[in-house]
Amino acid sequence: MSEFDIIKRYFHWESNDSALVVGNGDDSALVQVPAGFELAVAVDTSNSGVHFPVATPADAVGYKSLAVNISDMAAMGATARWFTLSLSLPEVDEAWLQGFSTGLKTIADAHQLSLIGGDTTRGALSISIQILGLAPQGTRLLRSKAQVGDVVCVTGFLGDAAAGLALLQERLSLPEAAAHYCMERLNYPTARTAAVDFLIQHAHACIDISDGLVSEAWHLARQSQVTIELDATCLPYSEALKPLPLAQRQAFALAGGDDYELLFTLPSEKIYLLDQYFSAIHLPVTLIGLISEAKPAVRVHGAENFQTSGYDHFKY
Repeated sequence: MSEFDIIKRYFHWESNDSALVVGNGDDSALVQVPAGFELAVAVDTSNSGVHFPVATPADAVGYKSLAVNISDMAAMGATARWFTLSLSLPEVDEAWLQGFSTGLKTIADAHQLSLIGGDTTRGALSISIQILGLAPQGTRLLRSKAQVGDVVCVTGFLGDAAAGLALLQERLSLPEAAAHYCMERLNYPTARTAAVDFLIQHAHACIDISDGLVSEAWHLARQSQVTIELDATCLPYSEALKPLPLAQRQAFALAGGDDYELLFTLPSEKIYLLDQYFSAIHLPVTLIGLISEAKPAVRVHGAENFQTSGYDHFKY
């Protein structure tokens, strides 16, 4: 199959998006940004053996490659609308391409996203996705707006994906149901788009958790020039992780990564709003800390012997 055969068979999707002026198939896509909105743009690259194990199912690779970008949009308070795909393949494997395309289209359809262009080439397996979204003017969420006195909250549960990776690497053993759950969390993360409406109305700052809770908290602390106090005794765990020793759970949650939950800061006087909103969307949310002073630092209380730096592509 030629490059153009691959695109036509696996990635030429019809779109009914009225804001898409020119889509896939020309030298460039054209989109129309509605009045009153700002265009949010992010890009993420996934490499085989680095971002996903070599044996990861093709549909999971496609699904996760886009899910992590949608999570970035949610962390900015934006709604994802369009994306481009750059795909590097060592060879044409039609079964793999079909699985990858299916996983990618599954999550694209679920979030009403249009694939509007991209590129394919020969090389080591690598997927780069650029995503574009819309945010109402004046509602953007930034890492730099946390304030002293804010509480620090996180959506969902922490550590499940890290446990899934440990299972793959045979560093961990769990009962079958718990192991399946953790593997699903690793391969098919859920972008917390349902939280966006609440966050753009009430949160001061937000970031998604890709490289570990402490690592992301450091990014937020540096950008906002504040000290974040995290209480490790309050970290939220799924039922799958509760049989594990506390120190192991804490290590997965604090430094494991791949959670794609949202870490955000909220004025303390708005704590009462959390339960009402997040119960209605059936998404757990947990208060795990506070911002104590105007100095960039992260302090973790109630945990010992864990890696504080998170994942860094040029250190591991």
